[in-house]
Amino acid sequence: MSDDDARVIDQRQYPLLPLRDIVVFPYMVAPLFVGRPLSIGALESAVQDADKLIFLTTQKDPRNDDPAGDDLYSVGTLGKVVQLLKLPDGTVKVLVEGIQRGEIQSFAPGKDYHRVVVTPLQEDASTRSTELEAVMRAVVSAFDAYITLSKKIPPEVNAALVGIDDPARLADTVAGHLQVTIAEKQEVLELLNPARRLEHLLVLLEQETEILQIEGRVRSRVKSQMERSQKEYYLNEQMRAIQKELGQQDDFKQELLQFEQQVDDKKMSTEAQVKARAEIRKLKMMSPMSAEATVVRNYIEMLLSLPWDKGTRDRHDLVKAEQILDEDHYGLFKVKERVLEYLAVQALVKKIKGPILCLVGPPGVGKTSLGQSIAKALQRKFVRMSLGGVRDEAEIRGHRRTYIGAMPGKIIQGLRKVGVKNPVFMLDEIDKMSTDFRGDPSSALLEVLDPEQNNSFVDHFLDVDYDLSSVLFVATANSLHSIPRPLHDRLEVIRIEGYSEEEKLHIARRYLLKKQIAAHGLKADQVQFSDAALYDIIRHYTRESGVRSLDRQIAAVMRKLAKRALLEGKKKHFRVTDKQITKFLGVAQFTYGLREKEDQVGLATGLAWTETGGELLVIEVTTFPGQGKLIITGQLGEVMQESAQAALSYIRSRWQELGLEENMISSLDIHIHVPEGAVPKDGPSAGITIATALASALSGRRVTKEVAMTGEITLRGRVLAIGGLKDKILAARRGGIARVIIPADNRKHLVELPQELVKSIEVETVEHMDQVLALALLPPLG
Repeated sequence: MSDDDARVIDQRQYPLLPLRDIVVFPYMVAPLFVGRPLSIGALESAVQDADKLIFLTTQKDPRNDDPAGDDLYSVGTLGKVVQLLKLPDGTVKVLVEGIQRGEIQSFAPGKDYHRVVVTPLQEDASTRSTELEAVMRAVVSAFDAYITLSKKIPPEVNAALVGIDDPARLADTVAGHLQVTIAEKQEVLELLNPARRLEHLLVLLEQETEILQIEGRVRSRVKSQMERSQKEYYLNEQMRAIQKELGQQDDFKQELLQFEQQVDDKKMSTEAQVKARAEIRKLKMMSPMSAEATVVRNYIEMLLSLPWDKGTRDRHDLVKAEQILDEDHYGLFKVKERVLEYLAVQALVKKIKGPILCLVGPPGVGKTSLGQSIAKALQRKFVRMSLGGVRDEAEIRGHRRTYIGAMPGKIIQGLRKVGVKNPVFMLDEIDKMSTDFRGDPSSALLEVLDPEQNNSFVDHFLDVDYDLSSVLFVATANSLHSIPRPLHDRLEVIRIEGYSEEEKLHIARRYLLKKQIAAHGLKADQVQFSDAALYDIIRHYTRESGVRSLDRQIAAVMRKLAKRALLEGKKKHFRVTDKQITKFLGVAQFTYGLREKEDQVGLATGLAWTETGGELLVIEVTTFPGQGKLIITGQLGEVMQESAQAALSYIRSRWQELGLEENMISSLDIHIHVPEGAVPKDGPSAGITIATALASALSGRRVTKEVAMTGEITLRGRVLAIGGLKDKILAARRGGIARVIIPADNRKHLVELPQELVKSIEVETVEHMDQVLALALLPPLG
């Protein structure tokens, strides 16, 4: 600084440059980037003056973009603009040199920049003494140690201090490079006595040096505990070491103590306790932030959260249990009887192995809701696992603990969620599982569903035995043919047949109407359905064995009524008749098979079973001159085509009994057709129907319209048993059939059918095809 700059400056106005996050000291050269318009105006004004002086002071809040007088520290530094450079983005880079302390006396705001009236502050005269010399040397020595530890200040700064003999300049130079807060730097700037300023700086240097030494120790300790490549791990360890240095409690040790206490308190199996304690010992030797520690911690938490010994007490009141089952479901006597038998045996024996029930039936008959009712009747908790589309064995047995994110299987997860060891566990859609390269989940279920093995079920994640023998497993399936034989062997199959129209009517009255009336904001006495209206919905707007579509169609009617209730008055009463159904639901979506109006030649009525229930199946046969070819149409499956071949062979063998000429069949082409050709049809039970139609077409005898039939035929004419008997007889009654022909082997199944159904139609049982022809073919005309 020149002698002109060092002269005492009288009180006068200067342009003001507010500073953010920096304090400029005398003798200090500082580069600044300026972007605020008022600050740029102050710099331009200072440059235009001959002495280029500007007053530099720090604002108290760096977030304030337009500081006024009270927002600035009153003591600042009078500086000189050494160099000014305008950048392309509109900001200004300026180099300023501090000259002398000054204090703001008044603040004069301006349009282009602010000005302040400043009184120069003179340094207190300090007598050179031995004590002052000692303080100066101590400051230089402490600053040297600070630079060594900090590594943020170039070593040249310390070399420059050696040549400074002025106490005030030494203090300002050190303060300018010290890494402390703005408030602490401002405090140094406001000290006018060089000796006191040096002493204050010495205290700050000692404090900062001690902090840097602690940081160095922390860094060294952490480095010795980690690998060089694990940067994230290092940062977490550094934080932990800092907390330890500050004396905070170690949460990780507390967590380990809690784990050990929980293992002691939990009534786990002996194997599980040994495994848990071994994992806790392993966790103690790991860093809490490592990936492996996370896996071990999750495993311990899973072991501790399982219901090893916690269960619910079953309800042994058979009357109450039967009442609950009857309230929730109409019919289904076999299932209800089986549940009551289980309760009775358990009440006597106290402990039996849980049976594996499998409810098999078409969609919508209430299999899943029946599982909930069983849990309610037993007073057990209910958990459901959907197996539809499951193809990964790990869904059942869990993942092995070889990576982060490994989890136990759905069986263990379900028990953990429900919190007891003896819930009703529903395995929904057990026939929808599949197999691929990830394993065979149906084979994994063999251990789960075997009462002799599931008391020691091993999940890959747990790797210890878990007792599933107290769980009541209930499986559901639409059909049994896709369930592997070994799995099927472990299931106690209970078939739920489709509902008859009368049963659907009762279900709608007792359950569906009440539910939908309440769901649509109407009152119970506000809506009435006639039986004819419900029958119309059942017959013409649904095609199913269950009641799911019926529920949706009733909901559609309720939406229309809710709209009318708002438009015509909320208290209006509605009576729904069959004449209004078309208005509410549109034209009929389905038709059901009806018997033929006349007795015809070459046309027989059969009975078929589909996933939506029973249907009448019309078989048509016509003949014309040809070479003995058999034509089959109607999109028939392989089994049904083979039945047609077998039926024709039987008719060929009985040509004399039917009164046919010897070579008559060889000179004719025969066409067998089953209408509704777009619908795939398959199964052996149409055998006797095809044979009857063939016999009629070749002999010219009519088939009675009153008869429908079902049964498989052999080449010798034997009639074999069929399935779906209830649905087929329901379809016959609905179509107006008076007499049904069934195989004699199915006679025993009639006992299981509702008596009102059996009494409503005449059932004939046959053992041979000759009996079928005697019942179905009318005598020749004339």
